[in-house]
Amino acid sequence: MEPATPESLSVLYQSADFVVVNKRWDLRLDSKLWPRPLTLQAQLNQRFPDLADPGTCHGFRFCHQLDFSTSGALCVALNRAAAGRAYRCFKERIVTKAYVALVRGHVGEDRMTINHAIGKNTTEGLTHTMCIQGTEGCENAKPCQTELWVLEHGTYSGDPASKVLLQPLTGRTHQLRVHCSASGHPIVGDFTYSLGRDSAPFRMMLHALYLRVPTGPELVEATAPDPFLPSLDPCWVSLRTIQPLNATLRTLRTAGERAEAEEAGRVPAAGQSGTSGRAVVTECAERQCRAWLEEWAFEPDS
Repeated sequence: MEPATPESLSVLYQSADFVVVNKRWDLRLDSKLWPRPLTLQAQLNQRFPDLADPGTCHGFRFCHQLDFSTSGALCVALNRAAAGRAYRCFKERIVTKAYVALVRGHVGEDRMTINHAIGKNTTEGLTHTMCIQGTEGCENAKPCQTELWVLEHGTYSGDPASKVLLQPLTGRTHQLRVHCSASGHPIVGDFTYSLGRDSAPFRMMLHALYLRVPTGPELVEATAPDPFLPSLDPCWVSLRTIQPLNATLRTLRTAGERAEAEEAGRVPAAGQSGTSGRAVVTECAERQCRAWLEEWAFEPDS
């Protein structure tokens, strides 16, 4: 595969307020912490020089994170007001995100819910990682939930593997990687959570496939093409389809639409209950939003 270049940025969605890009698997978001010659920030500056805001930490307002090793759909807000709307969607958990991954082994259940609480690993030599509650050295574990659908059974470089769709219902650092590893099916190529054993694949096989952010005046929705196809990576051989990817995505999209309708139904209409028709935002929430918009702190990936 050819290396990323400043000109190779793939745009999935663009409006006056948001851009969704298909991030490469070998790119960091920014260059504040890592002396990388090319970052997503540099690609955005190349493509959209007039949209960069020097008053922000990264030049662009990234609405969420993707690890260096993860590819796929990443939402960028183009102004402060749009970033605030996106922040509230993530905070209120009405964003729909779905990832496609190749994992080791054949997952036995067609669908499973993974509920392990995840915390920081304080064990010497592993402080850059996360771990599930009950692991020695695990601190500040918080409840986390991931839905997993098995799409296909096959092999990767001759070893049993499964193609799965993952939906994180919470947003803990490295949640999908930790949950897959804890379930006995680590992500193919995840060097960190295989404790350095899975080093042969050219990348970690985790891709942010689908993103839906209902910001109110605008629905930001994008699908990043599936990179885990035999035609793109001959090491992956699909042997049996369990659930079609497109049908599973439609189920997620329908669930997202239903959640948005329920959320809208909880907001009183103008003139009712003494409101102006907007959701009431507390002073504390406003302070959190301002701090988030001003800081844009990112944890370095492992």
